[in-house]
Amino acid sequence: MTTAPTGTRTPAPAPAVGTAHTRVEGRDKVTGAARYAGEVPFADLAYGWLALSTVARGRISAIDTDAVLAMPGVLAVLDHRNAPRVSTDYIGLLGIPPDPTCAVFQHDRVPHLGWPVALVVAETSEQAREAAEALVVHYEQQPHDVEFTGEHPDAHPVDGHMPAVTEKGDLDAELAASAAVVDEEYTTPEEHHNPMEPHAATARWEGGRLEVVDSNQGATWVIGELANLFSLDPAAVRVRSEHVGGGFGSKGVRAHQVAAVMAATVLQRPVRVVLTRRQMFSLAGYRSPTTQHVRLGADTDGRLRALEHRSVSLTSTVHEFVEPSAGVARVMYDADAHHTANRVVPLDVPTPTFMRAPGEAPGSFALEAALDELAEKCGIDPIELRLRNEPDKGPVSGLPFAGRNLAACFREGARRFGWADRDPRPRLRREGRWLLGTGTAAASFPAGAAPSTATVTAHPDDTFSVRIAAADIGTGARTALTLVAADALGVPPKRVRVRIGDSDFGPAMIAGGSMGTRSWAWAVTAAAGELRDRLALGTDIPAEGITVRSDTTAAIGALAPAERHSFGAQFAEVAVDPATGEVRVRRMLGVFAAGRIVNPLTARNQFVGGMIWGISMALHEEAVRDRASGGVVGADLAGYHVATNADVLRVEADWIEDLDPNDPVGIKGIGEIGIVGAAAAIANAVWHATGTRHRNLPIRPDRVLAASGDSEVSGDVRASGSGPLPGDGPETGGAPDA
Repeated sequence: MTTAPTGTRTPAPAPAVGTAHTRVEGRDKVTGAARYAGEVPFADLAYGWLALSTVARGRISAIDTDAVLAMPGVLAVLDHRNAPRVSTDYIGLLGIPPDPTCAVFQHDRVPHLGWPVALVVAETSEQAREAAEALVVHYEQQPHDVEFTGEHPDAHPVDGHMPAVTEKGDLDAELAASAAVVDEEYTTPEEHHNPMEPHAATARWEGGRLEVVDSNQGATWVIGELANLFSLDPAAVRVRSEHVGGGFGSKGVRAHQVAAVMAATVLQRPVRVVLTRRQMFSLAGYRSPTTQHVRLGADTDGRLRALEHRSVSLTSTVHEFVEPSAGVARVMYDADAHHTANRVVPLDVPTPTFMRAPGEAPGSFALEAALDELAEKCGIDPIELRLRNEPDKGPVSGLPFAGRNLAACFREGARRFGWADRDPRPRLRREGRWLLGTGTAAASFPAGAAPSTATVTAHPDDTFSVRIAAADIGTGARTALTLVAADALGVPPKRVRVRIGDSDFGPAMIAGGSMGTRSWAWAVTAAAGELRDRLALGTDIPAEGITVRSDTTAAIGALAPAERHSFGAQFAEVAVDPATGEVRVRRMLGVFAAGRIVNPLTARNQFVGGMIWGISMALHEEAVRDRASGGVVGADLAGYHVATNADVLRVEADWIEDLDPNDPVGIKGIGEIGIVGAAAAIANAVWHATGTRHRNLPIRPDRVLAASGDSEVSGDVRASGSGPLPGDGPETGGAPDA
């Protein structure tokens, strides 16, 4: 036995938190040593392939399985006639009932195009796919409705993870008394999160215990759902997910995991189910389109008297999910009359789900664009207008803010962006054929925490291991937790090994809601701190090590109620070609107040990634449903447009000091705030460039042309297709697509 090192032996290492570190698993990922869910080998592995409905609404009248069962390698076909029964009568981890889409093959009803109707299992993936595509399913087709409008008669309020409606004050009276009023409608389209790694799951039974190797955002989440669905003791289920290639809210519990468990149960051998990119457009969730109505009333000095933000989104007919876009107004700005509402319209479509900054991303577009319109009406600088309307407490909750450094973000961002040199008048700046403009918007996202457990073990070789059921979905969480543990133990990061993604490590928060790293770091810090105190006493370390386990349930429950958020200020400069309608984002700057930054390298990646997603949201992303079929047109990454390298020029992100002395962790979420406000800043910049407001995303070239008029070409702006003007080019800054 040896004695653990103490602070008296060697000087304490320099703090790891706050310094840039490359990912601890980076080498494994670039060399292929890191295995993702679809790559982990299993003996005697079979492959399942989902067959999806080809009608948007109806009933299954017959399934011709005989011919498919006779095909080479086919082992089974599971459908509503022979699949194991599951239960959906429970409340899940997030406090909501499960989406019945997860309860596959339980009935003959088809509520939307792409509904799972069967699983074909075969010896190889190729055999399973060929057989699934050959499966003939007969339907009794029924009329369907996939057309979303904000005026749909079936729209109704839904609470979701926040109250559907909040109201205070006399809205009509305050609007009537206002010197300036904005009363406009804003829309955002259906958007899809398609992480680089497709959804994949392998299920097997081993010694009477179910094991699932999966790509998910939280093993605790998946184990709870599977145990409830299949009426199992949670201790009889193990979920592993060591490496995840992106999630963005889509990797919870989905049909493919449940189907894999069913097949493994029937065949008593491991079964893997992987979704195709096209299947993900039906089965992985998406962001609902929104129609948002914003009414603002202000005095001549720009101070708000009235604020109304009403949002309508769609949901499926089998499960209610709300995109709470009006929720962002409940934090950002106060008014004497303050009304917000989130409503949904049930349609014959797949169920939407959480997507990066759910509610805040589309909601901030509408609210921050409306604030910009109000600033124009009042003749006040857009930043100054926002600063004049800074609330001193939660506009709806009435709770104090646990830090609200938004004003500092705006001041620092304005200084670095050169905002003081901006002429507020639109359509004045021009470089060659390009009209130039700048815009800004505010950002916020909740900084919550959820109970988690962690264990930290001291080993006789002076190393430490951390075990926590966290999920690193590409954010760098594994590295961040290594740094947090190292500082809590008082040792260099190289002496700490963090293991994650295994439900056997105990319950922990999911990677979602920008709460993952904050929640996990709290648990790791608690366990590491206690272990360090024990080792400081000179305790001998046995061969099996000394382990301390933490549970933050009580500590989180003892937090004083407060409005806890990250905040930020977004800035954008755009160039618009009025002859072609092309919009280019020349540069973006985001300055954020997001608590203690654990790893500046990966933190900047997260901020910038969100801002780039904001570019994509503002200019490109738009899923369109075919009314006849009920499906997404071009359901792949060729038909669904996202920002690429050519669309991303200068995107910079930075942060200011943001400390809360009453917060024992100090970490706030950064995974989602980068996208909040980004689309609004770009839309506001397009107005500044062209003098035309765009209230419907994305800002496509045809919309720019329709707004300005195809023939409105003046001065040195030429028709589409003509060459560059003399002097246009990188040396003059006149070609933003360089």
